[in-house]
Amino acid sequence: MTTTTPPITLDDVRDAAARLKGVAHRTPVLRSRTLDELVGAEVFLKCENFQRVGAFKFRGAYNAASRLTPEQLARGIAAYSSGNHAQAVALAARELGTTAVIVMPEDTPASKRAATAGYGAEIVTYDRYTGDRVAIGEALAAERNLALIPPYEHPHVMAGQGTAALELLEEAGELGALMTPVGGGGLIAGSATAAKGLDAGIRMIGVEPEAGDDTRRSLEAGRRVTIPVPRTIADGQAVETPGELTFSVNRRLVDEIALVSDDEIRDAMRFAFERLKIVVEPSGATPLAALLSGRVSGLPPRIGVIVSGGNVDAERFARICAAGT
Repeated sequence: MTTTTPPITLDDVRDAAARLKGVAHRTPVLRSRTLDELVGAEVFLKCENFQRVGAFKFRGAYNAASRLTPEQLARGIAAYSSGNHAQAVALAARELGTTAVIVMPEDTPASKRAATAGYGAEIVTYDRYTGDRVAIGEALAAERNLALIPPYEHPHVMAGQGTAALELLEEAGELGALMTPVGGGGLIAGSATAAKGLDAGIRMIGVEPEAGDDTRRSLEAGRRVTIPVPRTIADGQAVETPGELTFSVNRRLVDEIALVSDDEIRDAMRFAFERLKIVVEPSGATPLAALLSGRVSGLPPRIGVIVSGGNVDAERFARICAAGT
C-alpha cells in the first residue's frame, strides 16, 4: 500500500506561526450581533484586512522569504501576482534587506501597483488575458538568478497562510465550519491543514466568484480543471486553474465550494462598510457574501470566516459599491 505525504502539516503551520511572531500582525476577530441574526449563527470574522500590506498574503510571503539562504537573499526575490502577493513579497524583501522584482497584470488596480512600488519592488507588467504569468515569472527568475516565491504553489507559502486560521481557532475556540475565499488555493489549503489538524470534524467551505469556479469544477472532476481567465470584480480570485500542490491538499480537506455573484460581493462589501465599519476588497468579501446570500445550507451554530484583505482604493470601492444600486 502506498501513501502520499502531504505537502504541509499542522506542525508546519505552527512553525510558520513561530517565525511570524512579532513580524506579522495578530489580526483582530470581529463580531456583529446584526450579522449573527441575519445568518442565524455566531460568526467570527478574522480580519486580515488589518494585516501588514492589507491582506493575509504577508504571512506566506514572509514565511517563505525568511527561509532563503544568505546567498539567495543577496541575489534577490522574484514573484508574480495580481496584487496582494506582490505587495507581500515586496515588503518581505524589504524586511529581510533584499530586493524584489514582481510580475503584475497591466490591469492590476492602481492602489495595489502603487503599494508594491512603494515597498521598493521593481514591477514588470503583462497582459493577463494573453500572457502566462508563471512562464514569465520563471523566465525572469532564471534570467536574473532570483529566488522565485509563487503566490500559492509553495509549501512555506501555504503554511504561512494557515497561521490566520490557527490564530482564529485559538481565539474563537471550537467552530463548526471555517470559510475562506479561494483563488489559487493557498489560503484554504493552509487553513484546512490547521483547522482539520486540530479538529477533523470541522467543515471547510471555500468560496469562489461564479465566473471563476475552477476549484469547484476541479473538486467535482477529481482533477485540476482549467477555465478561461475569469472576468469578475474579485480580481484576487481571477485564476484559471488550481495549483498542483494546493489542489493535492484541498481535494482531501475541503468539504465544499460555494459560489457568489459579483452583485452579492458588492452587497457584502456594502454591508461590511455600513454595518461592520470595515473596508473589504471584493475577493475578501466572498465568504461574507455567501453567508448573507444564503449560498451555504445547513450552517452550524458557530462559523469562522477569514476576511482575506482590504486592498481597494477609495475610487474603486465607491464605483463597485455604487454599481447595481
